[in-house]
Amino acid sequence: MTYVIAEPCIDLKDKTCIDVCPVDCIYETERMLVIDPVECIDCGACEPECPVEAIYPEDALPEKWLPFVAVNAAWVDGGAEAVAAALSQVNGNA
Repeated sequence: MTYVIAEPCIDLKDKTCIDVCPVDCIYETERMLVIDPVECIDCGACEPECPVEAIYPEDALPEKWLPFVAVNAAWVDGGAEAVAAALSQVNGNA
């Protein structure tokens, strides 16, 4: 399991979560922050820090935001450009 940053982060990017991540697995892209699922150690430190409640354990992610698992995972395959492409596929360019 990993943590996932979902739709509420789009165009907000508070960044408080970045400061508390012990492994620096949260990255900033053009429209949102994402968690690298390979680097995440599932500590949960980021979740309570998010002021818009955009961070969830993958197994507790609300169904409407399940596509954000792929958006976050896109970081591994191609960084910010891959995240932007994946995000454009979610809900007709969330």
